[in-house]
Amino acid sequence: MTFTAPALLTPDALLVRNPFDGALVGEVAQATPEAVFATVQRARAAAAGFRASTPAQRRALLNALAALIARDAESLAQMICAEVGKTITEARGEVRRAQNTLRLAGDAATFLDGEVLHCAIVAGGADRQAVVTLKPVGVVAAITPFNYPLNLLCHKLGPAIGAGNAVVVKPSPKAPLAADHLVRLCAEAGFPPGLVQVLHGGAEPALALARAPIDLLSFTGGPVAGLALKRASGLVRCLMELGGNDPLFVLPDADLEAAAATAVGHRYEIAGQSCAAVKKLYVHEAVQARFTEVLLAKVSALRHGDPADPQTQMGPVIDLAGAEMVCERIAASQAMGARLLAGGMRQGALVAPTVLDRMPLEAPLIATETFGPVLAMRGFTDLDAAVDEVNASAYGLQAGIFTNDHAAIRRVGQRLQVGGLMVNEGPDFRAEHVPFGGIKTSGLGREGVRITMREMSETHVVID
Repeated sequence: MTFTAPALLTPDALLVRNPFDGALVGEVAQATPEAVFATVQRARAAAAGFRASTPAQRRALLNALAALIARDAESLAQMICAEVGKTITEARGEVRRAQNTLRLAGDAATFLDGEVLHCAIVAGGADRQAVVTLKPVGVVAAITPFNYPLNLLCHKLGPAIGAGNAVVVKPSPKAPLAADHLVRLCAEAGFPPGLVQVLHGGAEPALALARAPIDLLSFTGGPVAGLALKRASGLVRCLMELGGNDPLFVLPDADLEAAAATAVGHRYEIAGQSCAAVKKLYVHEAVQARFTEVLLAKVSALRHGDPADPQTQMGPVIDLAGAEMVCERIAASQAMGARLLAGGMRQGALVAPTVLDRMPLEAPLIATETFGPVLAMRGFTDLDAAVDEVNASAYGLQAGIFTNDHAAIRRVGQRLQVGGLMVNEGPDFRAEHVPFGGIKTSGLGREGVRITMREMSETHVVID
């Protein structure tokens, strides 16, 4: 099946290929810098008209869009499976989550409340009231990655529309088709013309969009691209989720079966290409031998191959370059003393589920974020020292810990420099309405429909 978006901007086609077999999946038209500017101008005109919309109207639009996603759920899942290499089961799950994200954003739009503050709170203060409300920022530029092409877009589009803004979407050139289809569904759902538009291409249109007269830039991707976009956007407000090198701690009292199942489920989902997936596995030496045995049994049972097969549990990484990079880091880590326990091979873009232990701190699989199906394990005896190792990283997205020792949970929660700590869960856990994001080079601001809606609003004060 081939999916082709209308060629609206330039005859130069961007071809989209299936990562598993290289088959042509579809094509989209790449945007020129001139087209980017014209698109943003249309968005500004649409935003001016949409500012006066009511919360009920915004919720109705988002619910209508969610209903159309539900109608097209299977075709969207097949599209995501084909363009990303995500298993069909994972793709169907993403489509369900996207509907939930939009509905939650619609609900949150009806509770985008301000407050009333009295000015006379000190002796001699003016007997006046300040009415604080939240107004739309205007035009939101939404630049999204390949790994969750539908739901991560909904995490930007839903709050932006809920807050009364227009949106210009620029999806990853590696997986643009689901986003393109979503934008077409916006028109079918009754969104005003120009309120949600899409641009396609790589770095050039992304930088052009950042330089255009937008009012907020929301970007999910890598820190190098994020910094380039922030510099290009100048004083425009930025929300950025820039990845993580996320740890999972397994303490002596942990449920080892549950911890191993979580590590496997989170790390090998989307072939390890999730920002908050378990990258570094810290296992207490008192249980390391038993945990490793349980872990390897689960890894060996993992079915990897054709993502379109419902029995497949893990598909390929996004392209050959990504697969080669993963294998290079495995080899480099082995050369530094890491021990390969499972996997390490690849066939095309399909990298086998891989586990290594005895990881040196300087090994690339520990020192840097790796988008691929690799678990890098370190033993520890001193929890504080393990936390210090994690804190030394430039990243700080999320972390997980398996234990029922509440003193340890409190200590790690206080000391660990991350945006969120998941207890008896992996760092990749996320609920659509809960704040999600990191510190340090992991990003700026937070996603999660309620907090994002406020991030995409301006504070406005009237004192009477």
